[in-house]
Amino acid sequence: MTFILHPSAFILSMIVSVALFEIFIPHAQSLKDKRMVVKSLREKLRHRFEISAGEVGLNDLHQRARMAVSFVSIDDPSADAMLERVLSYVETNTDATLTGWTSEKLDFDESVALGVPHFS
Repeated sequence: MTFILHPSAFILSMIVSVALFEIFIPHAQSLKDKRMVVKSLREKLRHRFEISAGEVGLNDLHQRARMAVSFVSIDDPSADAMLERVLSYVETNTDATLTGWTSEKLDFDESVALGVPHFS
């Protein structure tokens, strides 16, 4: 028996997903209160989903935070599923209220030849 593989079977891709979200922390009376909530959520996201997470904006406001998460997937369905799980988790597992959310996926073709880095 002979198998013939289509050339597209050798094209590898990777999806880099980034999500940005804002939360409202009504009980925070200081930046210290806010940092406790943000740090807790950041660590929960990192450990539960093995993704990058961090505060990226609204640093001087004590009741609002802007956070970002990022991760790599092998395909669109996997990326979409992870984004949905992260969104659901943020909505239900924090002392804050989710007030906004956006995400973007970047598709990279792994078959592209990479240049050699030059270090000085």
